[in-house]
Amino acid sequence: MKIFNTFTTVFLVGILMVSCKQETIQGDYFGEEFKISGKASKTSAPFDGITGKDSLQTQIVGEIKEVCQAKGCWMKVQLESDEEVFVRFKDYGFFVPKDAAGKKAVMNGAAFYEEMSVEDQKHYAEDEGASEDELAQITAPKKTLRFEADGVLIADQP
Repeated sequence: MKIFNTFTTVFLVGILMVSCKQETIQGDYFGEEFKISGKASKTSAPFDGITGKDSLQTQIVGEIKEVCQAKGCWMKVQLESDEEVFVRFKDYGFFVPKDAAGKKAVMNGAAFYEEMSVEDQKHYAEDEGASEDELAQITAPKKTLRFEADGVLIADQP
């Protein structure tokens, strides 16, 4: 009976440890290192409660779709909800590799909405290599999901 109780206890502790295990992502940190929260969001849910000029400290997870080819000073990240978030880096304090597109990233920082001016839209479009015709089509401000990361973890595997 004692052996059965010991075996049962070890089994239950093992199940508990496996069920509480957080997702482990191996990769490289850019900016500040951080511990991945079990609440890191793969959707735009953190943006739901934000209005006006509010922001929310959080973590988001997504696939890097595009990186600034001039310096690696911004990136566009696709969330599982098919929404795209424009990510800049706090105080222009770090950059990410220009070849990071297609990789999974976890970002720690502030989520917010921003109305991007025509001038800023054109600047970023130029960084992407937009043609004069494409730049001429930018004529109105645009409300975008934004994230200012103080740290980014880019996974070794996509």
